[in-house]
Amino acid sequence: MKLSIGIVGLPNVGKSTLFKILTKQDINIANYPFATIDPNVGVVPVPDERLAKLAEMSHSKKILPAVVEFYDIAGLVKGANKGEGLGNQFLANIRETQAIVVVLRTFENSEIIHVENSVDPMRDLEIINSELALKDLETVDKRLQKLEGEARTGDKKAVRNLEILKAVKEELNKGNLTIKFADEEIMKELQLLTGKKQLYLLNGPAEGATKQLLDKIKSLGGDYLASDLGNTNVIPELIKEAYKVLGLISFLTTGEDETRAWTIQDGAKAPQAAGVIHTDFEKNFIRAEVVNWQKLLEAGSWVNAKQKGLIKLEGKDYVIQDGDVVVVRHG
Repeated sequence: MKLSIGIVGLPNVGKSTLFKILTKQDINIANYPFATIDPNVGVVPVPDERLAKLAEMSHSKKILPAVVEFYDIAGLVKGANKGEGLGNQFLANIRETQAIVVVLRTFENSEIIHVENSVDPMRDLEIINSELALKDLETVDKRLQKLEGEARTGDKKAVRNLEILKAVKEELNKGNLTIKFADEEIMKELQLLTGKKQLYLLNGPAEGATKQLLDKIKSLGGDYLASDLGNTNVIPELIKEAYKVLGLISFLTTGEDETRAWTIQDGAKAPQAAGVIHTDFEKNFIRAEVVNWQKLLEAGSWVNAKQKGLIKLEGKDYVIQDGDVVVVRHG
């Protein structure tokens, strides 16, 4: 399972600076809107201190961390949903990601022009979410027209989807996000922009994160991270927050060939975890040998851990824990 995150914000708020820190790539950072016309994609390893320790114990030839794909998506502006500033292209790029990091500028700097001519993170937040909602309304309206015809035939699934989308449209008209509908099948099909989890990165000094702004983020069901991108390495904290917001954990495999981290949903059972390693492993799952990474390190080897009774044999109902080291037995 690969985690993909879109970095979104108005022009000149620090998106490309963040991307450069993320990937250490020398991309085009310019003091004008639309410097980033195609999304730059950066594959960033997830920091995980457990891997090196396990690799040393197992004498692994290589270490493979979990990775996050970050998409640096060019600056949104008011009217992006109608195609302003190449907006349609940018919004389509966001659709492909699992979550959104919204970069809000809270720093003052007269040399860096703000596209709206003043620094106001509350206004910027409203512009971004309005653009996402307006684009989603287009998508929902198109689908509603089709569903109304299908529902008239008495199709139960269509009737149910029609009810859901009417409720979704109501939320969008109020300017709200649609995350609460995210588990509905129709929502997974439509991949609405407002249905993605959001993490707000407040770029600037701590005092820029006003109570009003933080209360607004909380009311949207988002999480936030305040950081001055000019002075700090924000990446480990950003990835950690993204995992938390999306409800993700890592389990581990280790041996002479490699030590590796794998990303799964928190609450996933052993066969699902096996399927992340290889799809056949889920289909032909028999059981899993499981041990906590710290207990394995304390034992000094897999053989020692087995002799001490630390390795448990788990079946199909076992829920994988963060930091489990797993060996899958399959047919």
